[in-house]
Amino acid sequence: MATGLIALLDDVAAIAKVAAATLDDVAAQSIKAGSKAAGVVIDDAAVTPRYVVGFTAERELSIIWRIALGSLKNKLLFLLPAALLLSAFAEWAITPLLMLGGVYLCYEGAEKLLHLFQPHDDHAREDEAVAALTSEQLENEKVSGAIRTDFILSA
Repeated sequence: MATGLIALLDDVAAIAKVAAATLDDVAAQSIKAGSKAAGVVIDDAAVTPRYVVGFTAERELSIIWRIALGSLKNKLLFLLPAALLLSAFAEWAITPLLMLGGVYLCYEGAEKLLHLFQPHDDHAREDEAVAALTSEQLENEKVSGAIRTDFILSA
């Protein structure tokens, strides 16, 4: 009788050990998933406020909604299928594509720094062109620019 009780307690201890190991795995996986989800949210948070500045308060939510819809469309219709196809059929191409994206972002950053330290007079013409746009055209231009930027940052 005493050996049966000891065997039962041993089985309970073994089950508790397996449950504790499973909880560790769940915690590790949720940390990993949370960091990936944070990456998606952070790139959207970086895009949206920059494009909404300068519009009236009643238009801001509409603009954010259009940007979010465009971002979702980019991710679901273009980026996700492309990533699945690449991982299934051309896994070797993923690393070079990521490297090309990094080179492009470095180029864009260097260009921004160059324009900061050596401005040129093309910006005066851009300001005149923006002043000639109606508010609806300006809003459409800002939204399409934000969606394009989100696509580049997400890819």
